Amino acid sequence: MTRRSWRYLLILLTIWLLILAYMGWNLLVLVEDSNKNQAALDRKDRHVDLLNTQNQRLKQMVSELESQKESLESQILSKEKKIQTLKRFSDKKPQVIHEKYRRRAENEVREIFYYLSAEITKINKKIPQAKKQLTHMLKMSETLHQMLTNDLEKMNSLDGKSKWQWSEHEELSRIVQERIKKLQNPKDCSTSKKLICQLNKGCGYGCQVHHVLYCFIVAFGSQRTMIIDSTGWRYSSSGWSGIFLQPSETCTSYTGGFSNWQRNNDAQNVILPIVDSLYPRPPYMPMAVPEDLADRLSRLHGHPFVWWIGQFAKYLFRYNANVQKEINEKRERMGFKSPIVGIQVRRTDKINTEAARHEVEEYMYWVQLYYSRLGLNQAIDSKRVYVASDDPSVFPELQRKYPDYTFISDQDISKSAGIASRYSDASLHGVIFDIQMLSECDYLVCTFSSQVCRVGYEIMQSKHPDASRKFQSLDDIYYFGGQSGHNVRAILPHTAETREEIDLEVGDLIGIAGNHWDGYSKGTNHRTGQMGLYPSYKVEEVMETAQFPTFDDL
Repeated sequence: MTRRSWRYLLILLTIWLLILAYMGWNLLVLVEDSNKNQAALDRKDRHVDLLNTQNQRLKQMVSELESQKESLESQILSKEKKIQTLKRFSDKKPQVIHEKYRRRAENEVREIFYYLSAEITKINKKIPQAKKQLTHMLKMSETLHQMLTNDLEKMNSLDGKSKWQWSEHEELSRIVQERIKKLQNPKDCSTSKKLICQLNKGCGYGCQVHHVLYCFIVAFGSQRTMIIDSTGWRYSSSGWSGIFLQPSETCTSYTGGFSNWQRNNDAQNVILPIVDSLYPRPPYMPMAVPEDLADRLSRLHGHPFVWWIGQFAKYLFRYNANVQKEINEKRERMGFKSPIVGIQVRRTDKINTEAARHEVEEYMYWVQLYYSRLGLNQAIDSKRVYVASDDPSVFPELQRKYPDYTFISDQDISKSAGIASRYSDASLHGVIFDIQMLSECDYLVCTFSSQVCRVGYEIMQSKHPDASRKFQSLDDIYYFGGQSGHNVRAILPHTAETREEIDLEVGDLIGIAGNHWDGYSKGTNHRTGQMGLYPSYKVEEVMETAQFPTFDDL
C-alpha cells in the first residue's frame, strides 16, 4: 500500500470517526431530551391527575350546592306559599270573638223560634177558637225564623269566610289524619305499645261502633296503636275486615299476653273495658279536644268535639272494595242526590224504654221548614227525603201523607232491621248503608237518642267545615255515651219564675241534661247544686280541652 493510500485511508477513518462522534453526540442529546421530555410528561401526568381529583371534588361540591339550593328553594317556596296563604286569608280570617257572637246570634234566633212555636201550640190546645189566629202567628214566626237564619248564613258567606272555612277545615283534617296514621302504623309493630279493642259489647250496631270510637280516642290519647279484636262479632262472621279496612297497614295483631287498663296501663298490650267500667278515666275522654288545635276549632266549628270525633270516624270507617262498590251502585240506582234531607224514624226495640215514639208529622215539620228556607235562595227541582227506619210501614205512610215529596228508601233494609233478623249480614249491610246515606244528606231530622243517627251525624262532620247545625233532633241533644261531662256557662243572669226553674248568675257552670226544644233546657247548676229548667239562650257552650300527642315532626 502506498503512502498516498494510507493517507486516504487515514482521512476516511478520521471522517468516519467524526461521523460516529457526531452521531453519538446527537444520540446523547436525544437521550437527554427524551429523559427531560419523559420527566416533563410525568409531571404533566401528575398535574392532570391532580386536576382530575380537584375536578371531581369540584363536581361533588357543585352537586352538594345544587342539592342545598333545591332544598333551600323548596323551603323558600313552602314559606312563600304559607305567607301567600296567610296574606290571602288574613283579612278574611275571622277572630274567635267574631265567630262566638255570630253563633250566639244564631242560637238566640233558634231558641226564640222554639219558644214561640211551643207557646203558640200550648195556647192553641187550650183555646181552640183562636186556632186561626194562632196558626197565622206560628206561620209568621216560622217565616221570620227562616229569614233571620238565612240572613245570618248570607252574612257569613259575604264576609268571605266560606273559602277560608274550607281551607281551614282541609288543613286541620290533614293534620289530624296524619297524626292518626302515624300512630296506627308504627315502624316496628313487635315493640310498639298497643290497645286491644274487643268488638263484643252486648248492644246494637250503633252502640258497638261508638265503643270502637271510644277505644280509638283512648288509644290515640295514650299513644297506642289500636288493634280491633272482632273474633265472634255478632254482626259478621268475617269480622271487621269483612266490611272495613283495617285501621293499620303495618300492625294488625299482637303477640303475648295483655294487661287490663285498671291494673297496668304501662304494659305493652292493654285491653280496654267498656266505657262505663273505665277507671281511672284519662283527661282526654269525650268531650275534650286537643289543646293545640282548640282555638282553630272554636273558630271553625260550632261544636268542636263533634268535628274531632268526626275525624276518627273518617279514618276508621273506610270500606273495603266490595262494600264500597255495593254502596256506590245502590246510591246511583236509588237516585240519591242533593238537595236531600235524611230522616231516621225509630220504631222497634227501644221505643217506650229509652226513647219516645214520634210520628212522621213531627219529622216532616222540620223537613218542610228546611225546604222553605232553601227555597229563599234557589229553585228546588225535587224535595227529596232519604228515609231510614226499622219499620217498613213508615215509607208508604210518608208517601200517602206527603205526595209532593220524593221519598228514597230501601225497604229491604227496614225489613232486615227488625229484631228477628237484626244480627245478619243483610241487616249489617243495610244499617251501614243507612248510616252512610244519612251522613251524605244536607240536613238530618232524627232522634239523637238513636246511636245510628249520631254516627251518621258524626261522619257528616268530616264532609263539611261546620255541620254542627245541619240537624234537628226530636229528643236528646248530641252526646257521646260515657262522656266525662257536657257543660254550658251562663252569659246572662236568671231568676227562677216557677218551681221547675233554677237561678243563674253570670259565669255559672251548668251540667246540661237536655234541650226541651221549647226555649228551655234542663241542667244542674254546679255552684248551687240546683237541677231544673233555664232559658237556653242565656248560656253558651264550654269547650273542654286536653293534651293529645301532636307528633311535632309532621
